[in-house]
Amino acid sequence: MSQDETERNMGVQPLDGIMAGHELGNHDLVAASTEPMTHKAVQRARKGRRLTKHMKQRMADALNRAVKLQGKEIEHAWGVKDLFTY
Repeated sequence: MSQDETERNMGVQPLDGIMAGHELGNHDLVAASTEPMTHKAVQRARKGRRLTKHMKQRMADALNRAVKLQGKEIEHAWGVKDLFTY
């Protein structure tokens, strides 16, 4: 594995566990997003591929909206720092 690959791939992120815990798939985030988002972008976010700050914020917004659309209450909205370790 080259140095570039190591720096870009950060490993499975907390986002993945939260989505699994709420039984959400990639499509649920794409459907809940109010801004453009692809299934591929969600997959990259879950697996720890580096994203821009703006895309990480989109993921957080979409996750919070997707959980609310399920009819579940959340105690506090997840932020970027809750979902990503980098």
